[in-house]
Amino acid sequence: MTDLPVDLDKHRGMAAQKATDLRRALADVEANIREVRVREADLENRMMTVPAASWPEAAVKARHLLNLYAASLPAEDTRHRALVAALLDDFARLSGES
Repeated sequence: MTDLPVDLDKHRGMAAQKATDLRRALADVEANIREVRVREADLENRMMTVPAASWPEAAVKARHLLNLYAASLPAEDTRHRALVAALLDDFARLSGES
């Protein structure tokens, strides 16, 4: 008997190995999504509790809300998508961003 771990991946067939790799990748993606949701909730809580001290800070909050709104729009709603894009461009132009 040996104390070294056995690499079971070497003993699987190609199809089983691909399935295992896909399950591992999916688990990583799901963990990342959960982490992003927690971080986004933290950001939004801070945005709600700390008032903006300037117009640029208020614009940051507005950008976030506009991005959430745009993400919820159906793909065929090009008019509202264009309006959101134009407003985000205005924010960038007026704040001196390129």
